[in-house]
Amino acid sequence: MKTKPELELADVKKIAAAAEAEALQNRWAVTIAIVDDGGHLLWLQRLDGAPAVSSHIAPAKAHTAALGRRESKVYEDIVNGGRTSFLSAPALQGLLEGGVPIMKDGQCLGAVGVSGVKSSEDAQIARAGIAALGL
Repeated sequence: MKTKPELELADVKKIAAAAEAEALQNRWAVTIAIVDDGGHLLWLQRLDGAPAVSSHIAPAKAHTAALGRRESKVYEDIVNGGRTSFLSAPALQGLLEGGVPIMKDGQCLGAVGVSGVKSSEDAQIARAGIAALGL
């Protein structure tokens, strides 16, 4: 039987703090969502001024990245490339850039999803959060 690492609350807080710092440094009002490897919400933080809809989009991006074990941008590119039938994929709703999986030794520990600014900036914030773990 294999064993695998999992996120602990201290890890989640570290990711959230680093993601928040990146957003605040750039004056970006966003929502930050962190999920486990099954896409279950562990953390949701909506910064002052973040759009209300971002509180739905950020967890969806994180969920998609965790279940797919890849950045949500991959799915956005698939759809934009013409494979619109992919929009019917079950349980994947955050098909926009900004969801980034948390990977360690080839294992997905969860994901961070961010929404509120340009998608590339959302992803930048997510990656900054994950980088705080030093994986």
